[in-house]
Amino acid sequence: MPLYRDEAVVLRTHKLGEADRIVTLLSREHGKIRAVAKGVRRTSSRFGARLEPFMVVDAQFYEGRSLDIVQQAETLGAYGGDIVGDYASYTAANAMVETADRLTDDGNSLQQYLLLVGALRSLARREHPAGLTLDSYLLRSLAIAGWAPSFGDCAVTGAPGPHSAFVVQLGGVVADAVAPPGSPRLDAATLALLGALLSGDWPVAEAADERTRSQATGVIAAYAQFHLERGLRSLEHVERAGGPR
Repeated sequence: MPLYRDEAVVLRTHKLGEADRIVTLLSREHGKIRAVAKGVRRTSSRFGARLEPFMVVDAQFYEGRSLDIVQQAETLGAYGGDIVGDYASYTAANAMVETADRLTDDGNSLQQYLLLVGALRSLARREHPAGLTLDSYLLRSLAIAGWAPSFGDCAVTGAPGPHSAFVVQLGGVVADAVAPPGSPRLDAATLALLGALLSGDWPVAEAADERTRSQATGVIAAYAQFHLERGLRSLEHVERAGGPR
């Protein structure tokens, strides 16, 4: 059908001409959508503010040959303002939408959509520290994409844990018998935090001290960037304890 409607979260925007924008969205039913929003940069635009990054909308699109056209947009989640107003939340949200952009295509991405919307809502409401929310999102989005890390049993042999050697290329912790020489070792507290972030166990995650959080963050960044094949530019600006990562 030339016309279709869907819920979507705005990932990024680009200027087009003098008054238009190209908007990239992750939708509930149609996967990733690239569409032209005509006239939204004019001060008289009726829905320009609704099509800013991190906003969740109910939108109507006209199907085009290369780019669709946004015809209507109603706000479902006005998270942009609350996120942009806090630097830690803003940098975390940028890393999230960049990850979502990398992990999704025009196929069905319902689980990725729901995860991203929930993470942005949590950032906007300041439910948890922004860095923990980002780290949990990264692990869970990679798990949905088929790259769930193991923080208990050996990722190679399945041997019951605990194991301390963590090898990004092998998918998580591995038994000593298969650990390559010089493999980095993680302590029990860091592994517990990583497992909590993957499962969404927030009491355990928020009880971790700064040193443990810092070590877990480094592990997650390495794991994400290995599977995404190139670095996430947004991670360079993420605010952590002591400054940006």
